[in-house]
Amino acid sequence: MRKLLVFGAMIAAATTAAPAFAQDEITVTGNVAMVTDYVWRNVSQSNYDFAIQGGLDLTTSSGFYAGTWASTIDFNDASDANVEVDVYGGYRFDLGGVAADVGVIYYAYPDADDIDFYEVYGKLSKTFDNVTLSGSLNYDPDNETLFADAAVGLAVTSEFSLSAGYGTYLDGFGEYSGWNAGGSWAVGGVTLGARYHDNDVSGLDESLVFSIGRAM
Repeated sequence: MRKLLVFGAMIAAATTAAPAFAQDEITVTGNVAMVTDYVWRNVSQSNYDFAIQGGLDLTTSSGFYAGTWASTIDFNDASDANVEVDVYGGYRFDLGGVAADVGVIYYAYPDADDIDFYEVYGKLSKTFDNVTLSGSLNYDPDNETLFADAAVGLAVTSEFSLSAGYGTYLDGFGEYSGWNAGGSWAVGGVTLGARYHDNDVSGLDESLVFSIGRAM
């Protein structure tokens, strides 16, 4: 029932916004990638193994957007979950010179029972020359979790960038914390990446992730 209510709300919102979209310039983009480990909030979601990922995004000139993204997963538990499919939508706008983003994201696991959930989120970012500072809050009403993270990015050149981030659960999921640092290099139409992740969860290992992806 919860799935139907959430998806119904998303469809209703999209239908309501359709007349506004008709006045906008709409951009559709896609992405595909292969990673040596799918890491989410500094914890492996693929049991430290390879994952294939891809997504599709629709963005309007007025700031509204919607999209979907999927990845292979392996929780190494009894859930038998093999794939994660995310559906999201929101609105980006300028807030006194700061880039703001508010929206909702639904995490679906089609081949597992009753582990789907959704979050509402807010993000802020500001770019100073070639340095970008950002932060976000994600709230899950069903599981009553609140996750906060902050990041800094450095555009060394137009093709090469470095970044680092720190995130923590302020409430729920054991209130763990984690951090990451890495970089990406755009060359020959693809983006190569390397990122180190670690966390303070007992029994979970750190992960060095290599990736190759392409935007379309």
